[in-house]
Amino acid sequence: MHCLHRLRLLALSCLGLLWAAAPSLAQDAGLHIGSKRFTESYILAEVMAQTAAPHLPAPPQLRQGLGNTAIVYEALRAGSIDLYAEYTGTVALEILKNPQPMTGEAMNAALAPLGLGIAIPLGFNDGYALAMRAADAERLGVKSLSDLARHPELRLGLSNEFIGRADGWQGLAARYGFAQKPTGLDHGLAYDAITAKQIDVIDIYTTDAKIDHLGLRVLTDDRAYFPRYDAVVLYRLDVPKRWPAAWAALQKLEGRIDERAMIAMNARAELQSVAFDAIARDFLAQGATGVKAGAAGSEGARGFVAKLFGPDLGRLTRQHLLLVAISVGLAILIAVPLGIFVFPHLRLRAVVLGLTGLLQTVPSLALLALLISLIGAIGTLPALIALTLYSLLPIMRNTVTGLAEVPAGLRQAGTALGMTGGQSLRLVQLPLALPTLLAGVRTATTIAIGTATIAAFIGAGGFGERIVTGLALNDRGLLVAGAVPAAVLALLSEGVFEAIEYWLRRGRTV
Repeated sequence: MHCLHRLRLLALSCLGLLWAAAPSLAQDAGLHIGSKRFTESYILAEVMAQTAAPHLPAPPQLRQGLGNTAIVYEALRAGSIDLYAEYTGTVALEILKNPQPMTGEAMNAALAPLGLGIAIPLGFNDGYALAMRAADAERLGVKSLSDLARHPELRLGLSNEFIGRADGWQGLAARYGFAQKPTGLDHGLAYDAITAKQIDVIDIYTTDAKIDHLGLRVLTDDRAYFPRYDAVVLYRLDVPKRWPAAWAALQKLEGRIDERAMIAMNARAELQSVAFDAIARDFLAQGATGVKAGAAGSEGARGFVAKLFGPDLGRLTRQHLLLVAISVGLAILIAVPLGIFVFPHLRLRAVVLGLTGLLQTVPSLALLALLISLIGAIGTLPALIALTLYSLLPIMRNTVTGLAEVPAGLRQAGTALGMTGGQSLRLVQLPLALPTLLAGVRTATTIAIGTATIAAFIGAGGFGERIVTGLALNDRGLLVAGAVPAAVLALLSEGVFEAIEYWLRRGRTV
């Protein structure tokens, strides 16, 4: 069996999984509910899904943890999701780019040309604020943001989204005259950082459960910079017509969740590690009053073993395997022929390898966000495109390197035997280059296994789904429960490639 046939088998065996994956890769016509990547958004998505489910022909599909506002909003506009929980301040300032306060009617008038609208005010305001350790605030006499501006020595650690938002750091710094230069960090990690005294001030959501738990003081916005962030449903205007019964059920959520109830639900997730679906189920079963009174709920915290071997393990494993196998298979089919084509042309080879190398420098999340904008979809398709692009360089570079390592004498011997250029390539050069080429596929597979965890930020699933949720909750156990299976998969792939290389070596010696 010659080299090209072996490579074809390797690529097609990867792509063969696409057929098995077809049901899971298809976008069904049911109701799709999204969420951002923080605790409250996960919970509200579950509340809406469980509310709508009895009134739908099929269970709604949840697309949890879709990164920041830009990604989840783009998913809504593209039709990849139908609705999600948003906040009026974010709609006005971040989505509609309007620096002035807007009424609900004004927002709907501006959203209508986009095929979107807001409805169902849920009953609570979850605003931005800055907070610091209460003991330090008392010692320094800091009660308000104006007081904070008089202490430029204090270290600020702010979420990257807050730093970049239209209603975030830049406007706040201009309003109060802050001289501090904030450090960007993940919102879920900020509480650990301030507890460890690595930073002094963080941005918080006013319904965060850890504010009181960690003894933080929320600083008064004495110059009224932050608008209200009342929780609402941002939806596609065709939703009420497509699912009238489910929409009627969702409307019954209006005003049901006050701030104390939302804080209590957030606390169960962040402090007790209760699953989001259990929290939503208890809220809907008991009502807002019941959640306040009965925070223990029907399901307690899950230990690490329960998180590692949770019921989602099979689904996440299948999704992760498919993302890796399909993207690497596609990369083989693209990179190997392209590497063979550019090999004799030094300048063209340099240009093509340079361009594929440039792709490796593009941050994963930036590439995913760009692909969402270009193809108008979230989930598996942009994730597969991104993973395939990242896999091209090691395979193509090793194809070129392997061919370059073939001794000139052996090439000349093939010509002396009357072989054509194609015959020499198939029968002499590629078989000798195969070990180096296979090493490139091996590297690409390892890269894809690690990079595929980022795909969860756009709803493509895989082990990254646990990692993303663990970051949102600052749950180390859940982070490790996502990282360990990915590491095991990487080790298994190494074992598979060792077996393939052993088979090739044995074939050469027989």
